[in-house]
Amino acid sequence: MPRRRWTRLSLLLIVMAGVPVGALLGGVRTAKAVDANAQNEPISPLPQPPAADPRKVALGERLFADPRLSHDGSRSCASCHDPHTNGADAGRTDLAPDGTPLAFNTSTVFNSALSFRLGWEGRFRSLEDQAEFSLNATTLMATSVDEVLGRLRADPDTAHQFAEAYGHGPDRSSLLDAIATYERSLITPGSRFDRWLMGDETALSPQEMNGYHLFKSLGCISCHQGVNVGGNLYERHGIFHPLASPKPEILRVPSLRNIATTPPYFHDGSAPTLGDAVRQMGFAQLNQVLSNDQVQDIVAFLGTLTGNYRGRPVTAPTVTSPTVTTPTVTAPAPP
Repeated sequence: MPRRRWTRLSLLLIVMAGVPVGALLGGVRTAKAVDANAQNEPISPLPQPPAADPRKVALGERLFADPRLSHDGSRSCASCHDPHTNGADAGRTDLAPDGTPLAFNTSTVFNSALSFRLGWEGRFRSLEDQAEFSLNATTLMATSVDEVLGRLRADPDTAHQFAEAYGHGPDRSSLLDAIATYERSLITPGSRFDRWLMGDETALSPQEMNGYHLFKSLGCISCHQGVNVGGNLYERHGIFHPLASPKPEILRVPSLRNIATTPPYFHDGSAPTLGDAVRQMGFAQLNQVLSNDQVQDIVAFLGTLTGNYRGRPVTAPTVTSPTVTTPTVTAPAPP
């Protein structure tokens, strides 16, 4: 068996052997007891958001939507990561302040706290680190922590909200902590697949169940498992055949939570639909030419991973951001 296949198999065996999921959650607590379905499956139900000071969550939510966190006041964190829809946007890539396209498709902020690393390349170990990078990056917010703090301290209302939440005015630690605390609250439990894991045998249709069985038997589960259905390891893309943009070769495996609401797909946003993504992944990563029925069944299963935020299902945006054209490799048509 090729070395790569052994590596992926060993990762799957580690997960299925019961490595504690809590080690991958970055402080988000898992359920203490789950139904036998969950105990026997390589995917775990999403937990509820972690307990947190509601004043810090409210402050973080306000900051997340505050354009003063960008140098020119033209954007906020929510401009690219819309918590009212899918936690991302509908574009292939977002644009930098100067109008140039960003290198990667925007990942959803929902359930990001459950991933072991953040960003497509897995460069960040914590939400605080990623928030600080985003403020400083010329392609994102193009500002600095000090510049943002100066604006926030000059606003009596904002300074008062910091004092209520942290006992003092805005500083670097409280700014980054507030944003990260809010982001940790962006958990989307209650998907139909989670309901099935928790014992509701009527939650999935026969087609969706067949799609889940295919997802496991074909090998998709070797990279997409755990509480976030991904987000807990690195993988090389294009193992058997090219897939999307060739660089970087190694990526953090993305979560598939709410995946039906986050087109387009891949790190370059080159797969416009979930069916396209499934077909191309099967060919490039598993060397499988999937039939139309197999693709449809897997897509049906993936649709059951859509959870709820504040009592409402996560939804796809209706407005498409500017896009960038990139060549893509298409899997051959099924026999």
